[in-house]
Amino acid sequence: MKILVICQHYWPEPYPLPDLCEELVRRGHTVDVVTDVPNYPMGVTYPGYRRGARRREEHNGVHITRTFTIARRHNAVFRLLNYYSYAWSSSLHARRLPGGYDVVFANQTSPVMMASAAFAYARRHGVKVVLYCMDLWPACLAAGGVGERSPVYRFFGRQARRLYNLPDRVLITSQMFRDYLVTQHGVDDAKIAYLPQYAAAQFDALPPADPGKPTVDLMFAGNVGAAQDLTTVLRAAELLRGEARLHWHIVGDGSELARLQALAAQKQLDCVHFHGRQPPEAMPRYYAMADAMLVTLTADRFISLTLPGKVQSYMAAGKPILAAADGEIPRVIGAAQCGWCAPAGDAAALADAVRQFLHCPDKAQLGRSARAYYEAHFTRRRFMDALERELAACARQAGPDTAQKGGLP
Repeated sequence: MKILVICQHYWPEPYPLPDLCEELVRRGHTVDVVTDVPNYPMGVTYPGYRRGARRREEHNGVHITRTFTIARRHNAVFRLLNYYSYAWSSSLHARRLPGGYDVVFANQTSPVMMASAAFAYARRHGVKVVLYCMDLWPACLAAGGVGERSPVYRFFGRQARRLYNLPDRVLITSQMFRDYLVTQHGVDDAKIAYLPQYAAAQFDALPPADPGKPTVDLMFAGNVGAAQDLTTVLRAAELLRGEARLHWHIVGDGSELARLQALAAQKQLDCVHFHGRQPPEAMPRYYAMADAMLVTLTADRFISLTLPGKVQSYMAAGKPILAAADGEIPRVIGAAQCGWCAPAGDAAALADAVRQFLHCPDKAQLGRSARAYYEAHFTRRRFMDALERELAACARQAGPDTAQKGGLP
């Protein structure tokens, strides 16, 4: 198949999409990506991409075109300009593309408008669109404090309803996304299929943390933003200050990092360590030192529908999970029997979960359970076979060889 991929974020930004596209190339498909000028998560255009440089390049067999994008910075106005500059410029580019693609794959994180170019191309050339929904709009705006009754929320609600109803197939990363899309946006349930994310291969078969070390290390890895609600982690650390062996590690960067660092300094939480953003190749080393991994989400009825990709990475690494979240995360942790989950925003309950972990007689079994659940539900092969099947089913001319390769094992 010849596949057109639309996503605002791509390599060298820290997103999982490049691995997916490169695997499609290894499977014999042609993959062209229309993406932005890299500026995530710091909000500043990456060196080497300024002043129109490297707008077309190839990376590991994937052809990349970067359309005009205003860097997001750390400012709400510029973030909005960032969203719409990509949506506008990528759609304009897509309308000018010649025919020949068999299917369009829109990898939708935030915002939903990033998928606009997929429909611009599809309308002109009569091909089908597969949308991979990794984030719900406008639900995720609530995490940033935008009220559901506000004009901004209602505006993006109308935009989201229109865009979510355009694809021929909608693949969702969380089971709980289905009800939201059907009830909030009127998406046809028959178009929706569950396809959870997988973890990068670098997290496979990591060794357990050294049981003889004098510390117990708990680690959060990922974006440090409002939706992640890491204030709850700091408050739990404050409640457990008396546990001298307990250390909390936050690996990542984002809009909340400076505030959290200031809060930790104010509370004199010497047990909390901020490691900043690390390159992907360094992450296995951080995971390996952790006795358990942390995941938190803000207490929001829509945000709780999300299953962050870090959960799959934690499970792939064979690590116990301690969480403070509602909705999909406690459902998965409970099914896997790999840790404890407190209600979202409840620092006291998270502290209790940590105490249970500290007194657990067989912490290694929690890690084994996490890995077993990952292998049963979240492997890369399972994901890629299912995605290839979905793309082939929607392709204009899916050859028999491609069709035979699809399907879950």
